[in-house]
Amino acid sequence: MTPPARHLTPNSTGLLEKLLGAVRPEFRVDVFVPDPDDPVLGRPACAVPGCDRSGWEYGLCSAHARRWKEHGRPDRDAFLADPGPELNGRRDLTICTVAGCRFGSSGVGLCARHRSRWERSAEPDPATWASSVPAVSAEGRIECQLPFCTVWVENGNRLFCKAHHTRWDQLGRPDPEQYVTHCVLRGRTRIDFSILTPQLKLEIQYATQCRHDQQTITTPPPVVTWAVRLAANTGVGSLLDHGEQRWRELTAAKANGWYQGFVLHAREAVERLRDGTGWEIEYPRDVWRLHTLPGLTHNAGKNPDARHHLRLDRITQPWLRELAKRWARLRLTSGLAIGTVVADVASLIRFSTFLSHMTPPVTALAEVDRSLLERYLAWQSSQPGSQTIKEDGATALNGLFLAIRQHGWDDTLPTTAVFFPGDTPKRPPQPSRQLAEHVMAQVEAPANLDRWPDPQGRLLTLILIRCGLRASDACSLRFDCLIHDGQGAPYLRYLNHKMRREAAVPIDEELEADIRAQQQRVVSRWPQAHPHLFPAPTRNAHGRRALTYYSYRAMLNRWLADCEIRDEHGEPARLTPDQWRHTFACRLINRDVPQEVVRVLLDHESMAMTAHYARITDQTVRRRWEQATKVNINGERVALDPDGPLAQAQWAKTRYGIATQTLPHGYCGLPVQKSCPHANACLTCPVFLTGPEFLPELREHRSRTLTLIDQAQCGGHGRVLEMNQQVLSNLDRIITEIGLDDVGEAADAG
Repeated sequence: MTPPARHLTPNSTGLLEKLLGAVRPEFRVDVFVPDPDDPVLGRPACAVPGCDRSGWEYGLCSAHARRWKEHGRPDRDAFLADPGPELNGRRDLTICTVAGCRFGSSGVGLCARHRSRWERSAEPDPATWASSVPAVSAEGRIECQLPFCTVWVENGNRLFCKAHHTRWDQLGRPDPEQYVTHCVLRGRTRIDFSILTPQLKLEIQYATQCRHDQQTITTPPPVVTWAVRLAANTGVGSLLDHGEQRWRELTAAKANGWYQGFVLHAREAVERLRDGTGWEIEYPRDVWRLHTLPGLTHNAGKNPDARHHLRLDRITQPWLRELAKRWARLRLTSGLAIGTVVADVASLIRFSTFLSHMTPPVTALAEVDRSLLERYLAWQSSQPGSQTIKEDGATALNGLFLAIRQHGWDDTLPTTAVFFPGDTPKRPPQPSRQLAEHVMAQVEAPANLDRWPDPQGRLLTLILIRCGLRASDACSLRFDCLIHDGQGAPYLRYLNHKMRREAAVPIDEELEADIRAQQQRVVSRWPQAHPHLFPAPTRNAHGRRALTYYSYRAMLNRWLADCEIRDEHGEPARLTPDQWRHTFACRLINRDVPQEVVRVLLDHESMAMTAHYARITDQTVRRRWEQATKVNINGERVALDPDGPLAQAQWAKTRYGIATQTLPHGYCGLPVQKSCPHANACLTCPVFLTGPEFLPELREHRSRTLTLIDQAQCGGHGRVLEMNQQVLSNLDRIITEIGLDDVGEAADAG
């Protein structure tokens, strides 16, 4: 085997120096107070005028929210107009009522000194007594060190007034500056890093700074504070002292929220700062962090900001894992989507599982021959999984073998190590995925569309239905997706991620107006940055993340449940956004739109996929034709045997007649090779066929025929009278026979 190239060893030294150089001064503080307008870390101020605390519930700080609830949750505007007295901690404390005295009250409106004198005076009325006492001079008095407190300090060697000194004692007499900061910031969001060791403090500060700079996921300060306490309680000197799995275990209680995510983000941010990023760092690892590698093609529109990991550690054979690494790196750097490479590695993991059960074990690539692969196929056939997974298990291995031979990675690979087209069962034909018109009628009903709680969800649904885009492509539409041709006709421009190219589809003026309205909504929320037409509604502080496919699926499922969309069996309809693309294509084919036009609208690479929609539509039309009522001019029912020896040929002839010889009120059943001897006289033609869909036209024709008969009788035109009486007789028989079905259906409905 060709020895692998040497790779750089991650630098595990100098982390402290890197942290000192990376953490900016505004984050390198013991207590970090975010700006209320910070889109990631900030909290807006309380809505009560003059309150400097941070808003939480209903836009109110915790104290005002509690007061609002205690008052019975009155109208919010009315409460804001009269929120009550100023909160404790923001107003002056009660002082002595003696003129000029600003010592804190100790009861009955008097400070401790004046109260003692009042008690010695036989405790007269406190107010009267206070007014009779000489005023106190402020000379030599010291005010409390808290900036918002003007009460005098009672003892010359103290820093705070009596009440605030008592509070300082209760807190364990911390550093006076810290105590002042604590009192000033009471009720405001803040992050206290002071309990951490120096390096651990820098690591959490660096992770907080990274979250702030990314401006992707909002991170409330309580989340960081929780991580600070967790890190301090574990006793570690660095986040890197534990692996990712250990931190997952320590944060298991908060696994479904911001909390675990921030701790894992912090550890990875520190690790990336220490080791750097790039293939030279990632390749030696057995679990690749693909989201750290720039230039890779993520799954289109799914979640481009997601954390992608490639679990090569699940390939237990070292020789196979090394080959899988080289192949995976080659495919990723060639531009393949991450999802495709992940699926390839999953197939190699499946092959590794098979090898681990082999006796004796397979220890080298040289032992992988055709005989072993046949045993693998037999083993795979007995394993759970779809036919697609099992087929991919062979095609992915074939791709690896081809790369090994093509690039000379290992000359010991036997020439017999190859799969052939007939080795796996042929995939069954793909079933039709278009939605029934019964379901589409409910989906497209204006009343149901208006029930979308979010206007962008409604617009996205209309784009999928009317334009036939893939859901992932529609979710990632650019903000400036509208273009116009020379005649001013609007088009929707989008990126076809599957084909990696731009495409455009024509739209109508109504859809263009809806897109313009959506653009205005986006600009009003994110005036500075709005690259996407459908920004993610959450975890998108900077406005640069697009709505993900999975978020739209969740919105769609809730909307379907709210509208009670039902299928033809009365059950709740289950549909995926991609089914609208199939429905769009089949509707075009049903309208006899040329397949080349359909191919261009769907942006298919070849006609093969477009032809698939045509085949599905043809099968649907044939099934409905076979089931429908067909009546000839004698009122006799005509049936086609779907299982007869000429079923396919009969259908081909009928389909040709429908396409090329459709009449105003029926079809021509004449073989395509014969000429018609009944020109413009179909209702007297023995090969004429019709059905219930033409009943209105047949009734209108009967009315016109009666008029012609009356005119012929009055004018004495015997030949015209005879011909039209025959037509009238045929029409009566046809209408009567078709009407029997309507009566039966009405009875069934009753």
